[in-house]
Amino acid sequence: MSNVEQEAHKKLAGLRALCAGDGERLELLEAALALSTLRRGEAVDLAPFRQHVAAMSADLADLVSRRGARPDVLAEVIARSYAYRGDNETYDDLQNADLARVIERRKGLPVALSILYLHVARTQGWQAEGLAFPGHFLIRVEIDGARHVIDPFHDGCARDAADLRGLLRQVLGPTAELLPAHFDPVSDREVLLRLENNVRLRLARREEWDAAAQSLDRMLAIAPDRPELLFEAGQINARLDKRRAAIAAFELFLTVDDGRGDPELRQRATALLQELRRGLN
Repeated sequence: MSNVEQEAHKKLAGLRALCAGDGERLELLEAALALSTLRRGEAVDLAPFRQHVAAMSADLADLVSRRGARPDVLAEVIARSYAYRGDNETYDDLQNADLARVIERRKGLPVALSILYLHVARTQGWQAEGLAFPGHFLIRVEIDGARHVIDPFHDGCARDAADLRGLLRQVLGPTAELLPAHFDPVSDREVLLRLENNVRLRLARREEWDAAAQSLDRMLAIAPDRPELLFEAGQINARLDKRRAAIAAFELFLTVDDGRGDPELRQRATALLQELRRGLN
């Protein structure tokens, strides 16, 4: 194994350690920055990024002490004082899912911006979580017992029921209605997976399979026992003719799935595994 590969394995192990446990609450900022360093494949000094986010947290605390605890103070600090915004112009740019680049450029995808909002809100002691809202990542912040839905992509504005219905209909069609499930909280692990999945899907769309496989490795460091990720890892490594890696992924998929998942998917994995094993003979 080369020095570069050893360093990549070390960084993946660090990400895996950050994402250990039940995944409900993680060090989101640190894990997202770890993803940034893994994508770049080179040393990145994270101290300036940490200092920048700490400064936003300090500014929020100062504003709360002067104006009181209200949801609009989050937007006042992050969107107005620090000029963070959603990137509508180059939405599919991979930089929008790289938290270090998002901090440098002050713009990004909804989920990347949400990680900053979640971290800063939590430093204030507020309960803050991502939501399972379809098609557009939102967060919910609880302040003094009142819950507020915040849209980090659109300048951190608070969304009421009418706004949310409009957003939903943009995604699901003009007759869609809000359901309780749209407001289910998601774990921090799911937030990180959604961030990295934006990268994987864009790379796959461009048919950059080596880079897509590396992105999938990062997702498996976040969630090592997800059957759907293991199946995808088997497929993409087979495509790259990395047979041993593909075999290992399908074997682990069958172990983790243990007959509880989709029978058709399990059958496909078994057939692909047999084919790959024959190719090694």
